Amino acid sequence: MQHFHIHLHDEAGTIALGAALAHSLVPGLTMHLRGDLGAGKTALTRALLHAAGYAGHVKSPTYTLAEPYAINLAGAAVDVIHFDLYRMHDPAEFLDAGFREAFNERNICIVEWPEKADSVLPPPDISVVLTVAGAGRDVELQALSDKGSQCLDRLHFAPNL
Repeated sequence: MQHFHIHLHDEAGTIALGAALAHSLVPGLTMHLRGDLGAGKTALTRALLHAAGYAGHVKSPTYTLAEPYAINLAGAAVDVIHFDLYRMHDPAEFLDAGFREAFNERNICIVEWPEKADSVLPPPDISVVLTVAGAGRDVELQALSDKGSQCLDRLHFAPNL
């Protein structure tokens, strides 16, 4: 399975990585984003959504826990569901909200703070860990399934050195 580290020097690097990820998406993909507050999880997701063709405002779903965005992938309508589980206190909240049904072969699910629901959350195809490193970010991308590996195989990204 694919596993690599990238150093992003600034926010422009985070935006570029999000755009590159957008071009490797496939329906049914689940991506977990881990990192401290301010590490760039929402910025990465926002860049990904805009590069995938979503033209509207992308907000952090910190209070709503989930925000759906309709995009078009290869001529097919796909929903990207952006989850932010930071404010969850118990994994049962994830199940009670009916979020598990969003994880299917039609939607793309991006989950911030997956550790808040690890025991009930479907496993990711790709794990992304963002860490603040000076003015930039260190990013670890790891494929955890064949679908995730295929996605990262299609990833064309060269950070500015």
